[in-house]
Amino acid sequence: MAYCIPILYSLVPYLIIWISGAGGFYNHEFVAEIGKGMGWNLSDGLTIILYVILMSSFGMVRSVGSALGEEIGWRGLLTPQLAKMNSYTATSLWMGVIWSIYHYPLLLFSNYNTGGPKWLALLCFTVMIFAACFIFTWLRLKSGSLWTGVILHASHNLFIQSIFTPLTVDTGNTNYYIDEFGIALPIATAVVAYFFWRKRKELDQDRPLSA
Repeated sequence: MAYCIPILYSLVPYLIIWISGAGGFYNHEFVAEIGKGMGWNLSDGLTIILYVILMSSFGMVRSVGSALGEEIGWRGLLTPQLAKMNSYTATSLWMGVIWSIYHYPLLLFSNYNTGGPKWLALLCFTVMIFAACFIFTWLRLKSGSLWTGVILHASHNLFIQSIFTPLTVDTGNTNYYIDEFGIALPIATAVVAYFFWRKRKELDQDRPLSA
């Protein structure tokens, strides 16, 4: 579930963006760079397929390594501590507040976005983080393990940052819709988050929270 959920809430909005023309599919320059870097002399279609297969399998190793550093703190330590004092809903909301604020300096004082207005990036990123925390928290409490968070975080970063966004062509206002800073992903994440919130009664709050 942790691996597949980000594919669900990212692929659907990107398909809508590509089909509607809000963003184009696919970025020929990006695909050409992949082929050149890998030494492939293949059609663009085969290059994309092989790239997605390799990234979604072997690429997860690197992505997990990157996500683990954050997740030891977020899901390994903070989430279970908050869950001892709060309900699932309150824990998710508190995590949303803390995790969002943690990223605000990057959003406000660096180029940590896809090039759209900073106010839009801040709003969309905040909504996405709050929604994602309902998914992260549910899996953390249900499994009793931080590894659900690690895999979810790694899968999220991998498919959005390394596959779907690079494959998307800017058709004018594409930055308003794509990535973690556009309007599409927060909406899709919120829909999935609502599904988990509806399942909150399935959580065993007394289950030991081990690593």
